[in-house]
Amino acid sequence: MNSKLDIFEQKIENNIDSFVPINKNKKILIESIINKANGKKSISLRLKTNDLEQLKLRADSEGLPYQTLLSSIVHKFVTDQLVDKKKYSQNH
Repeated sequence: MNSKLDIFEQKIENNIDSFVPINKNKKILIESIINKANGKKSISLRLKTNDLEQLKLRADSEGLPYQTLLSSIVHKFVTDQLVDKKKYSQNH
């Protein structure tokens, strides 16, 4: 397999000798923080019927379950990655 490293990965590779292992307790703490951050919680959400139907159609066209699409939209919104293509195309 011939894969190319991105800039971040290349920086790690170039400085591999400066990294040191962490102790077991610190590793457990870090893993628990990551697991908690990546955990999922069920919620109840009321949507307009038409909005839900449009969401399901869009998800189907993307080949995803609609819950996965909705979760992705929320994640992109809270991490400032959601881009309004219509607004973006008008400005460029």
